[in-house]
Amino acid sequence: VQLQASGGGLVQPGGSLRLSCVVPRSIFSISVMAWYRQAPGKQRELVASIMSGSITDYADSVKGRFTISGDNAKNTVYLQMNSLKPEDTAVYYCNVKRPRYYDYWGQGTLVTVSS
Repeated sequence: VQLQASGGGLVQPGGSLRLSCVVPRSIFSISVMAWYRQAPGKQRELVASIMSGSITDYADSVKGRFTISGDNAKNTVYLQMNSLKPEDTAVYYCNVKRPRYYDYWGQGTLVTVSS
């Protein structure tokens, strides 16, 4: 299964970006969907997750700044990122999983926060 992530780019500190990930319609509503990121020289970390359409969880470092959401009509999961900081610079990956059944990853989209 190929997940298509998009929306990364270069943004100044304090700016905003919205990442998108198109998920196969057949698994959209039954999966846990998440965004991870990996900064240079660091391990991949969970940024945010959403399940059952409304149950969300965030890394402490992004709480209050990032919002994960899903659009059933477009079978797309979003990550709205506001008040971006240089330390948010990373490759962001979309992940869709259903434990014991599947665990799919997107190709990654680069977010660079720099002045």
